[in-house]
Amino acid sequence: MNFIDRLKSYIKESINELRKVTWLSRPEVIKYTAVVIFISLGTAVFLGGLDLGFNKLLIGYLLK
Repeated sequence: MNFIDRLKSYIKESINELRKVTWLSRPEVIKYTAVVIFISLGTAVFLGGLDLGFNKLLIGYLLK
């Protein structure tokens, strides 16, 4: 079996597997995307606050 035959076989099998996938509906995708964005922003704010706090502590400690 040469490279071209293996590639064709791979593509056919991939298409067959993609037909078996249960895809989310549009409202589900929007809802889950909003959840991911909200959690990402919350995490960014939390880590940014920690960074700011540690910087203030470190700079305050070093300037004394």
